[in-house]
Amino acid sequence: MTTVFADTVYWIATVRPNDPWTASANRARELLGGARLVTTDEVLVEFLTALSGGGERLREQAAKMARALLAHPGVDVIPQSHESFLRGLALYQTRPDKDYSMTDCISMDRMREHSISAVLTNDRHFSQEGFAVLMMPAA
Repeated sequence: MTTVFADTVYWIATVRPNDPWTASANRARELLGGARLVTTDEVLVEFLTALSGGGERLREQAAKMARALLAHPGVDVIPQSHESFLRGLALYQTRPDKDYSMTDCISMDRMREHSISAVLTNDRHFSQEGFAVLMMPAA
């Protein structure tokens, strides 16, 4: 079974009304069929933070989605730890010429650890590190 990493932009596109990346996220996910999704606690923190100012309804939807993902049998959520922070920090420090976020660095490290080469995102930082970015702008 194929395993794909799901980044923050993917989760946001699946829940935020009128998100410009929803069609791309849906198209990419459809092409993956029954692929297993992997994400991290850090990605979910970033997802909840990004939607926190969207009003009460969106905030509630985001919280429900995060809880659903944690319980979903087809989604593995890798827990955060001090070790994951330190490993992400090491990558962050070795890329001073990049503007990778700390969450990106932790995600990339976890992807390597789990031999995941494709990611549901539009973030060019992942392609700069050699990962296949699956969300492309509409043609």
